[in-house]
Amino acid sequence: MSPPVAPPGWSRWLVPPAALSVHLSIGQAYAWSVFKPPLESALGLSGTQSALPFQLGIVMLGLSAAFGGTLVERNGPRWAMTVALVCFSSGFLLSALGAATEQYWLIVLGYGFVGGIGLGIGYISPVSTLIKWFPDRPGMATGIAIMGFGGGALIASPWSAQMLESFGGDSSGIALAFLVHGLTYAVFMLLGVLLVRVPRTERPVGDGPSAFDGPQVSARDAVRTPQFWCLWIVLCMNVTAGIGILEKAAPMITDFFANTSTPVSVSAAAGFVALLSAANMAGRIGWSSTSDLIGRKNIYRLYLGAGALMYGLIALAGDSSKPLFILCALVILSFYGGGFATIPAYLKDLFGTYQVGAIHGRLLTAWSTAGVLGPLIVNWIADRQEEAGKDGSSLYTMSLFIMIGLLVVGFVANELVRPVHPRHHVPAPAVKEKEAADVQRQQ
Repeated sequence: MSPPVAPPGWSRWLVPPAALSVHLSIGQAYAWSVFKPPLESALGLSGTQSALPFQLGIVMLGLSAAFGGTLVERNGPRWAMTVALVCFSSGFLLSALGAATEQYWLIVLGYGFVGGIGLGIGYISPVSTLIKWFPDRPGMATGIAIMGFGGGALIASPWSAQMLESFGGDSSGIALAFLVHGLTYAVFMLLGVLLVRVPRTERPVGDGPSAFDGPQVSARDAVRTPQFWCLWIVLCMNVTAGIGILEKAAPMITDFFANTSTPVSVSAAAGFVALLSAANMAGRIGWSSTSDLIGRKNIYRLYLGAGALMYGLIALAGDSSKPLFILCALVILSFYGGGFATIPAYLKDLFGTYQVGAIHGRLLTAWSTAGVLGPLIVNWIADRQEEAGKDGSSLYTMSLFIMIGLLVVGFVANELVRPVHPRHHVPAPAVKEKEAADVQRQQ
């Protein structure tokens, strides 16, 4: 399963497409909502039940990335991409069986548990390899790949909707749609498995920097440093703020302007969701590439500081300006995507490339936490405000100010990040010995 070492003259620009083929596939997770209404109708599920496969998938993403990160580093990207392919596609096939037999627990097991493992391993599979190929532009390289996860729903959502329309929204139609998803994504992810290569030397660009410049820290030691936990807080706060809007985007914009002279229609709300997805995707490549120019700490100052300002503008403007609401939401979602794409390069700056994939996997538990925290804050408070007789933008005012507070906490955590103390550094000979052993095994 070890990927072949790149031959002389191999273009490093072939590696991002390999990573993108995996991330565009697993990015389907953001399009799960397309399956919710037909599942509820065909199997008699509640909204909470139909959301369970997605929620379990995100939890398993964080857990599998955390516990599988070291295996990904040890066995290489081809092994990781293969595991992701098998688990993600098998999850759809199990879900197809569950839909065909009307056994809901099989859909939860397939898409949520098995497919969720594929999500986590697939998400971190190319990170370390991309950073080693692009030591001069790590933010851009990881941004290209992680952009695919944000953009996967732009492909999967209309594609899934079209299949359900063609096959029907009953259990057999859903099963057939799941089956086609599983087989198609297996073929598409296979392209990445076959194309991925690891660099022959630590200096993939002859006159460029070494992949092992700077301090190198093991994953085991990294989690014992305050820098790791500061970045955990940074990522958790940034994701919580973004996912709070993303998860409730359509009903939020509808509620916000319900009492105005220009209420938002269902189709317009759907268009707003599509715009947010585009901003999420664009931010992943745009802001992460910018971080190569201005530095990782500065770009997170922008995500967190300007993000808090955007939330403040939405809260203060209320329903007085629809364009302002949309613009601020788009900026927040671009920061949300950019935060995901920039964090691997930030980890590389602090801990080196030695075991950056494993460290990244452990840090993604912040995503699992935020995936629960963000929607919980927005939905719970909105429900309480509605019970108190409030409506319109006032349903969300308190949530918006809470998000501002969380972003301020993240901003402070980012300011506390300092270079890792030398006592945590792995000696240079040990790093070279490990890399030489990896290359020899892969040859």
